[in-house]
Amino acid sequence: MSPLASLNGHEAVRASLAAAALRGTLPTALLFIGPPGTGKQRTALWLAQMLLCEAPAADGPCGTCRPCHLALRLEHPDIHWFFPLPRPRVSGGPERLGEALEEARAIELEARRSGSWATTRPDEPVGIYLAHAQVIRRVAGTRPAMARCKVIVIGDAELLVPQEASPEAANALLKLFEEPPADTTLITTASDPDALLPTVRSRLLPVRFGRLPEDAVRDHLVAVHGVDPEHAALAARLSEGSIGHAAGYLPVDGQPGPLDSLRLEARTILEAVFHGGAEAYALALARAPAGARGDFSTILEFAARWLRDLAAVAAGAHESVINVDATGWLERHARGFADGRVIAGAISDIDATLGLTVFNINPQLALRDLMRRLSDRLALQPAEST
Repeated sequence: MSPLASLNGHEAVRASLAAAALRGTLPTALLFIGPPGTGKQRTALWLAQMLLCEAPAADGPCGTCRPCHLALRLEHPDIHWFFPLPRPRVSGGPERLGEALEEARAIELEARRSGSWATTRPDEPVGIYLAHAQVIRRVAGTRPAMARCKVIVIGDAELLVPQEASPEAANALLKLFEEPPADTTLITTASDPDALLPTVRSRLLPVRFGRLPEDAVRDHLVAVHGVDPEHAALAARLSEGSIGHAAGYLPVDGQPGPLDSLRLEARTILEAVFHGGAEAYALALARAPAGARGDFSTILEFAARWLRDLAAVAAGAHESVINVDATGWLERHARGFADGRVIAGAISDIDATLGLTVFNINPQLALRDLMRRLSDRLALQPAEST
């Protein structure tokens, strides 16, 4: 069984890519752009498989030749997949850091081969660092191991991070993006292309991916993962068109999944804001994640989503609600929010705190300050919601 998820959606995009590959006109430096979890990296690996397939067709790689089997097992020596990783704590200069990053990448690839895919973000900062960019350049300069060409996939390329206040990791790849070797295709992906250096974006041909239809996500969960239709429908709604995120909303051993737990944690924080009281505040602060990124950032994003749902219910736009399993809670609390500007201001407060998480701030202090600001806006609003 392949560790890679089955392909879903984006049929027109894949047809266009396949046609260009068959004609030999596929650009050698691509940028797949779209919301997180919608299949950009999976499609990049599919395209890599097609480029190395022995019998590609208009609908993609054959899936039966040896290169296809190796690609599907993430074992093809000419497909090089890079992605953000925590920075290893090593000494010894850039060369040793590059070795440590390659060791960490090998461990992560082995986990992905076994089907272990994270549904939440790591608390540690992650990035594609200068040392890793140098590894990518070295790989690009080597000859293919068994095929006529090689493919380098760089996932979440917006995390080609500035280091020591210098965009050197991204700059180290500029020449490679502009002039890849003749035997190399580069495929990068980004959920936030605006975070890429303009000099990087200008060297890559953008390919846009939209969100998947809700029913496509639901059907995938039912058909591929055997999820019961009720749970699949809710997870599909909560995922907002992201197969990559949908699994995180599914229950595990009768308990909420990892993303669902963070979603409910965000609602608990808003409850504390709405109703005040030292005990509620202390409970919310005590459960704040340790790191400023990862789960903390995700909780803040969920809090903003809950507020958007409140605004939708207050405006009578129930069809826009994402948290469809909590309509009773939303209706009770929405009574005090007829003025949408109040919620808009609260969401702006959350966005401002989210912006600070890139600096690895103390999450408890950040949450305490945010809750004070939200209380100034929201605590007295839902007086009817008792």
